Amino acid sequence: MLEAANKHQKPDSVETNNSSKSISHVESQQQQSRRQGQSAATTASATVTSQANPPSSVVVVDGSSSNSNYDLAHFEPVRILNNNSTHKTVSLLGHFGNLSRDSYAIIVLEKTAFTEAQLRNNSCREVTTAGTDVEKSTTTTSRESESNNSSTIAEEAAGERSFFTAKSHLRTEFINDIYGNFLCVTDPEVNQLKVTIIYPASKQHISKYSAHARYLVEETVHDYRSVTLPHLEQEQLSLEWLYNILEHRKETDRIVYEDPSEETGFILLPDLKWDGKTVEQLYLLALVHPKGIKSLRDLTADHLPLLRNLKDSGTRAIKQRYGIDSDHLRIYVHYQPSFYHLHVHFTYLKHDPPGIHCEKSHLLTTIIENLELVSDYYQKVTLSCVLSETDKLYVKLKAAKKTADEQPEAKRAKLE
Repeated sequence: MLEAANKHQKPDSVETNNSSKSISHVESQQQQSRRQGQSAATTASATVTSQANPPSSVVVVDGSSSNSNYDLAHFEPVRILNNNSTHKTVSLLGHFGNLSRDSYAIIVLEKTAFTEAQLRNNSCREVTTAGTDVEKSTTTTSRESESNNSSTIAEEAAGERSFFTAKSHLRTEFINDIYGNFLCVTDPEVNQLKVTIIYPASKQHISKYSAHARYLVEETVHDYRSVTLPHLEQEQLSLEWLYNILEHRKETDRIVYEDPSEETGFILLPDLKWDGKTVEQLYLLALVHPKGIKSLRDLTADHLPLLRNLKDSGTRAIKQRYGIDSDHLRIYVHYQPSFYHLHVHFTYLKHDPPGIHCEKSHLLTTIIENLELVSDYYQKVTLSCVLSETDKLYVKLKAAKKTADEQPEAKRAKLE
């Protein structure tokens, strides 16, 4: 979700051009956009066109571009960390040969969702070079050629191209009676991948993006105080990237909404998993201004004004910006979270991103109601969470529970 500069790069190589230029003149170049990573790591997120070996890398943000040292032609894969067929994503571990073979990089490739604009037939009308709309004629071959050229202009003018143009070609798999299966080779501009780059990647990043066996853990209040909390104090990743956002040092151009209050305020901006454009996949993250609220466990009735403001102001901002009503939004908090500074997820009900299931997500409305009923609800209850087998917290919690189970038997044996 986050823009950052690679600490190994020159300062001028990470400047983002936020102008609204057309990107049609860089179609032959590889498109990337950079995002901020955690602490020493640089996380870049981009939508790139499937093209063969462009002459140079290009960062593309909201239609504008700037040079980047990330060049996929120099990426040397080491192994596949995770291949998720459900979400159409793959995570790769490797090196950028042109940067350093001593530092690992993680690249996450994700197939983007269809948009309504891509599913329109933009060739129904044509735009002349003078900008005049005329009806399409199919009476002559020359006229059809003119129409194809004009439809391309119309698509570029609209800012998004369609699948239904002369640039899309069907390759037949089989045809049986009225049924046919085909592969479609489309215009590269509508066949893009979202790319997330983490460089340099730490051991924690590699573990996070790798496929592991996962376990459902029941964390009691005692577990939290004796195991989880000490673990967080020892293992917490740097939150410098987050403070960069809250203090307006980075990503100010990506802020959708901000309430600057130090007690009930927050910043709302696109999550790393969203390109910020495809409304059908809307995914926003609210980062609260108050510091010291690590997770759901820290919330009490004292935080109700903050939580209500997150719900009311966040949904209002999304309605104004994207035209999506609050009853079409899924608003929730993760436990365990991926980083320990309170943040709230806003996703579109039409979209099913990772982490929305009951074992991980807690609806904001439910959190508010629980705290209205019992002011210290989350300091009393057992909370479920899903942890990877390689997660140090899982190893510690498992060991603690094993010790607790063995203690009654040891006491009985001693009495006997």
